[in-house]
Amino acid sequence: MKKIIAGTLALMVLTASAFAAPKKGQVRYLNFKPEVASVYQELAAAYEKETGVKVIVETAANNSYESTLTSKMATKQAPTLFQINGPVGYGNWKNYCADLSNTELYKHLSDKSLAVTSAGKVYGIPYVVEGYGIIYNSKITDAYFALPNKATKYNSMDEVKNFAALKEVCDDMQANAAALGIKGVFASTSLKAGEDWRWQTHLANVPVYYEFQSKKANLADPKASMKIDFTYANEFKNIFDLYLTDSVIPAKNAGVKTVDNSMAEFALEECAMVQNGNWAWGQISGVSGNKVKAENVKYLPIYTGVAGEEKQGLCVGTENFYCINKKASKEDQQATADFIYWLYSSKTGKDYVTNKLGFIAPFDTFAANERPTDPLAVEISNWMAKPGITSVSWNFTVFPSQTFKDNFGASLLRYAQGSKTWEEVKAGVVKDWASEKALAE
Repeated sequence: MKKIIAGTLALMVLTASAFAAPKKGQVRYLNFKPEVASVYQELAAAYEKETGVKVIVETAANNSYESTLTSKMATKQAPTLFQINGPVGYGNWKNYCADLSNTELYKHLSDKSLAVTSAGKVYGIPYVVEGYGIIYNSKITDAYFALPNKATKYNSMDEVKNFAALKEVCDDMQANAAALGIKGVFASTSLKAGEDWRWQTHLANVPVYYEFQSKKANLADPKASMKIDFTYANEFKNIFDLYLTDSVIPAKNAGVKTVDNSMAEFALEECAMVQNGNWAWGQISGVSGNKVKAENVKYLPIYTGVAGEEKQGLCVGTENFYCINKKASKEDQQATADFIYWLYSSKTGKDYVTNKLGFIAPFDTFAANERPTDPLAVEISNWMAKPGITSVSWNFTVFPSQTFKDNFGASLLRYAQGSKTWEEVKAGVVKDWASEKALAE
């Protein structure tokens, strides 16, 4: 009897090993955001319960992601899923980045120009985005288009698709400010020191983006951004001048204004437009006496006069790109690709993304009722989904130091006050960029 039982057990072991289920692999994620570490732990447990695949989440402390990633990559517990901050980050970690071109998640990326690519292959997929542009109050713009004496041919903001149209409409709105009950078309241009980031970083991104596009610059190569010629300086001047002239304040007063001042002017309907990002809805709705209704908050791209800008979208970007460790086993790489697709395509995963992580997800797997309800976040998603429209990527991640930005902002203030010519501003940007980059080297 003992021999029969032993023989039977041996046969069972042989049979089980012959027909064993294939290895599922596992996921190791090095999380960048400490503020949502507990959400990722909860999410990992939900995924394992649903699929049987283990997800191990480790979180780097604030401002220590790169050093933590470096130490983890040298161990047997190296992450299978990590993140980079864009092309520069890819330049640092390209030896570990798998090609994601054929992953399901990349196939569903709404605007594929946002991915980190090299030589036609995809190495980083953005998993959360933010955007900025010209926010406008459609209640006021609709009132303008209904004026019997308007001097333009345009009948709605949908027809404003380049700088020439924008300037024509804004100039005429400024002329009709009293009839529209506003002080000016644009909120004040905040050029007080420390309050000028909307211009020396965000607005400056547009001409720099077009310059790098025209040069076909590979931003994963540090040498590609060592200098700029400020090729599109005049286009920057176009929109900056419009902000200053069609404004609630004289240009000479811009040096005392803050971002909060600008957002309050918009919230109180003292103006029709303001440049800012999707994070601004909280500022607008939180102003005491806010008059702007959510359904009237819309976005327009920052048009500057560049040829072909009719196909330009909002400035959309992130410093958060998923990468899969190509040195992990094939099973772990596949398990990781499956996990991130589940996160952005399954009912459970999407609920976590929108309602617990609070992300604007750049994927077409989300229905309208599965996206954030913040009106500016909705606008970002709508613009990203528009056919034939290409978002302007965030190239300010390769700007030189904060000193460069501060100098640029100070020059813009002097220009607004009339004590510096535009040619001097342009020359200063080119010189400071080169010297700061050389210093960094």
